[in-house]
Amino acid sequence: MHLIRKFLLAVKYLSLVCIAIAVPAIFSSAAITNKKIILNLDIKTAFVHSTAELYSLLSLDSLGLTKEAFDEALAGYKNLQKIGTIQNTGVLSIVDFSLPSFRKRLFVLDMENGKVLFNTLVAHGRNSGQLIATKFSNRFRSFESSLGFYVTGETYNGQNGYSLRLVGMEKGINNNAYDRGIVVHAADYVNEEISKNYGRLGRSEGCPAIPPDIHRSVIETIKNGSCFFIYGKDKKYVYRSKLLKSARLS
Repeated sequence: MHLIRKFLLAVKYLSLVCIAIAVPAIFSSAAITNKKIILNLDIKTAFVHSTAELYSLLSLDSLGLTKEAFDEALAGYKNLQKIGTIQNTGVLSIVDFSLPSFRKRLFVLDMENGKVLFNTLVAHGRNSGQLIATKFSNRFRSFESSLGFYVTGETYNGQNGYSLRLVGMEKGINNNAYDRGIVVHAADYVNEEISKNYGRLGRSEGCPAIPPDIHRSVIETIKNGSCFFIYGKDKKYVYRSKLLKSARLS
């Protein structure tokens, strides 16, 4: 009986020793895991924080780009980048047609270095409206601008000189752009003097036409597979755009 009692005490002692050794190890493991979680959260928070602040950091508010246009552009840009559709990922172009045409409505952003490369005038289609573009179409011979996301294509010399083809990425919204001949090109009716004299720019046949003195530099910067986004105040577009819907769900 005495031996049994000693044996049980020895077992109890060994159990306590094992628990004493094991508990710190468990807490140590938990601490490491928590550090990993905290680290991941910090990285994620930092990314979200920088993305949210990009609009302010680039002073896009003072330049006139609406937050709605920027948010939609960034969402679609990230989605196109994720699925590998754009090759020139360092550049994002945003046309904000919610602004009047006398404003500088084209913003070309350097997404790698956080810079505004260009902020210049851009025309809308003649049937899209006078001062502000309010009507948009994907139809041939509509002479209206088309909203949505494009990928820039190749350059060529045509009737408007050095031009850049645009490939519409959104079916039913702008996928006819290439065949419609919707391109980035220079136009004499897009300049500060006309804007001051008439209170608005001249209008195109649907192309985002830009000033002749800067068009070559802009085209050279954004050509060959960058994201080009045209924004307008059109609630139907937001609901129809699969790119924006995919971005919201991701």
